[in-house]
Amino acid sequence: MTSRRLLGALLVGVLAGAACSGASATPPPTVASTSAAPARHVAARAAGAVAADSAAPDPVLPNGTFVARSRTPWLTIWRGPSTDAGTRWSFPTRNPVGQTLEFLVAKTARDERGDPWLRIRLPIRPNGAAGWVRMGAVTVRRTRQRIVVDLSDRTLRYYRDGRLQHDFTVGIGRPETPTAVGTFFVWAQVPQASPSGPYGVFALGLSGFSPVLKDWPGGGRMAIHGTSNPGDRGQMVSHGCVRVYNDDMVDLRRVPLGTPVVIKR
Repeated sequence: MTSRRLLGALLVGVLAGAACSGASATPPPTVASTSAAPARHVAARAAGAVAADSAAPDPVLPNGTFVARSRTPWLTIWRGPSTDAGTRWSFPTRNPVGQTLEFLVAKTARDERGDPWLRIRLPIRPNGAAGWVRMGAVTVRRTRQRIVVDLSDRTLRYYRDGRLQHDFTVGIGRPETPTAVGTFFVWAQVPQASPSGPYGVFALGLSGFSPVLKDWPGGGRMAIHGTSNPGDRGQMVSHGCVRVYNDDMVDLRRVPLGTPVVIKR
């Protein structure tokens, strides 16, 4: 087996649990074994709240969309923006391909001492799971890319700096295995060995999961991936993934980890 085929076999295994095709395969390593619990209310001073001296504190982050990368291999997730909130768990910060995760920042706050915290989206079930991290535990960068998938007109639109770069007609989940709606982020970039394979030329693993395929290998993780079948475009054909014709998927190869992906009806 050539090194290219060996690499392809490994990377296909990462997405074997994606809710995309009916082929069964060995599931990838579990990303997190603890389910997300609702965050408890913690007495913390939110960013922008008026301080006792009537002076508003500095915002934690400027306006914009940001992603956070852990400084360490494991990231401590807290139940609220305070060390008094209690920890939820230590979260692994690399995906099975070995890529360092970039978590989408959902919210910011300051604790009683004025120290900054970030609420980050987590790539686990249930969809929408999130937790708090100390600002000092991560590095933060602004992301200028965004993907919007509209299930009603079956399109994928890719934006950079607010300007539309690409507009594709795509395949989406079948009625019995629908594509989940919500705000997610790019969890993995997965090259493929064969453009005629189940994931086409390339795949972007997402932080979200199928709403119905919970016992699927790998938990039913969703992906945006290629397809060699032009007839998939505009059709309800998948187990929940978004299928992009290979010629179009090539244009999404450089979409960075952490890029927000909004899927709407």
